Amino acid sequence: MQRRPLGKTGEELSIIGFGGIVVSGMAQPDADAIVAEAVDRGINYFDVAPSYGDAEERLGPALHPHRDRVFLACKTGKRDKAGAAAELRESLRKLRTDHVDLYQLHGIAKPEDMRALDEGGAIEAFLEARQQGLIRFLGFSAHSVELALEAMRRFAFDSVLFPLNFVLFQEADFGPQVVARAQEQGIGRLALKAMARTKWPEGMDRGARPFQKCWYEPITDPEEAALALRFTLSEPITAAIPPGEPALFRIAMDAGERFQPLTDAEREDLQRRASGLQPIFQLAA
Repeated sequence: MQRRPLGKTGEELSIIGFGGIVVSGMAQPDADAIVAEAVDRGINYFDVAPSYGDAEERLGPALHPHRDRVFLACKTGKRDKAGAAAELRESLRKLRTDHVDLYQLHGIAKPEDMRALDEGGAIEAFLEARQQGLIRFLGFSAHSVELALEAMRRFAFDSVLFPLNFVLFQEADFGPQVVARAQEQGIGRLALKAMARTKWPEGMDRGARPFQKCWYEPITDPEEAALALRFTLSEPITAAIPPGEPALFRIAMDAGERFQPLTDAEREDLQRRASGLQPIFQLAA
């Protein structure tokens, strides 16, 4: 599995990351097995969050034998200093570790989320935790181009985790701006939703969805999934985190092991495949 530098951190991450949702709801022996499989196949980048069900409880024991060989990223949805500090302590307990390598503001999507960067906001907890050795690097994830750009303007983050895929680029012009700004500032670029196709049909019952861990319709065909991942990984990014379904994660690992940059002909093919699909995110009106 190829590895790439993460911004200015000096770290090199596997181009496919392990999303903690993969182990959410799993029996512990199954979680242990898929984590060990991922490590054996060269994955050293793991990402989790308190909002992913019981993922932290499952990932902590599963990662314990491998902790010194992996880069562990976690997140907080809290926007205030006290809330973020408390959530970090709880995550460390569940993950059975004394530190996380990357701690991120989770899911910046609304203007009010930016209060995390104000006085008394979560970012103050991040800075104190870094001084205490509880975290090494500071990042954020976002679902808004405009707010991602504003966050990078307001604070010197080490990384940004953002949705980047061929449908979003072509049908919504959503994402290239974030990649370009982060690259200009030397901020590490990490990708979400590389294997997302479109939204589930309107009115579709959640229980009828074939993949319960995906709120969007994922790409499931291995050939098309490999093309989609190669599109994202052909951008100037470090790594992509696949969907949280174990079967789709294994498709992504297979594609990552065979990664080659996208050709012009393949790019044109993806443009045809994207045409008319409803992107899962849009630029603000």
